[in-house]
Amino acid sequence: MSRVIVMPVDENTELTLIDHLLELRRRVMWILAILLLCFAIMVPFAQKIYTFVAEPLMVNLPAGQHMIATEVIAPFFVPLKVTMMAAFLLTLPHTLYQVWAFIAPGLYRHEKRLILPLLIASVFLFALGMAFAYYLVFPVIFRFLTGITPVGVSMATDIDKYLSFILGMFVAFGVTFEVPVLVILLNRMGVVSVLQLKKARPYVVVGAFVVAAVVTPPDILSQTLLAIPLILLYEIGVLVCRCVGGDRKKSSLSYPVQKQ
Repeated sequence: MSRVIVMPVDENTELTLIDHLLELRRRVMWILAILLLCFAIMVPFAQKIYTFVAEPLMVNLPAGQHMIATEVIAPFFVPLKVTMMAAFLLTLPHTLYQVWAFIAPGLYRHEKRLILPLLIASVFLFALGMAFAYYLVFPVIFRFLTGITPVGVSMATDIDKYLSFILGMFVAFGVTFEVPVLVILLNRMGVVSVLQLKKARPYVVVGAFVVAAVVTPPDILSQTLLAIPLILLYEIGVLVCRCVGGDRKKSSLSYPVQKQ
C-alpha cells in the first residue's frame, strides 16, 4: 500500500510577501526622504523659483500690469507649491532608481536591458517636454493671449490659477513627449509591429493635432508647436523599433517556457 505523506504548510509565500512589503516600504521611505530633503534645501529660494516660472507671462504683460493674489495665503503657498514641483522633478531620477531597484530582482536579463534604458529615456523626454513648453510654447501662448485682450480690459491673472495652468501644460507636454517610449514598449511587447506602426501614420497625424487642440489654447500656432513634435517623436520611436529588430513575432518580454 502506498503511503500518503502530508507535508507541512509552506510559509515561504507569506514570508516572501512580507519581505516584499518591507522592501517596498523602505524604497518609499527613501523616495520621500530625498524629496523632503531637496524641498527643504530649496525653500529659501522659493520666491526666486516662482519668479523664474512666472517669467513667460510677466514679460508679455502690458506695461504696468501684474499678477494678483485673490486669496490671503496665496503669496505664501503658491511659491512653496512651485518649489515642491521643482524638488519632485530634481529627485525624479532617484525616484525611478528606487522603482528600478525594487523590480529589477524579478526581471530576466533581457528585460533589464530593455527597461533600464526606457526609464532613463522617460526622465530625459519628460524634462525635454517641460523645457519645450517653457521656452518655446509659453511665450507664444502668453503673447497670443495678451494680444487678444479687449481694449479697456486689464489682464490681471491670479497666481494660483496661473500655477494650475502651467502645471497642467507641463504635465501635458511631459507626457506627450513620452511617445517614443510608448511606441518602443508596445513594439517590444509584441502588441504592434513596425509595419503596423507605419500604417498608423495618418491616424497619428490626426491624433496629434486633436491632442494639441485639447491641451493648448485655441490658436493654430501653439497647436502646431505641439502637434509637430508629437509626429516627429512618433517617427523616432518607429525608427528605433526598426533598428532594434522590432518585427519579431514573439515579444522580447515573454518569459521562457521551462521544460518539465
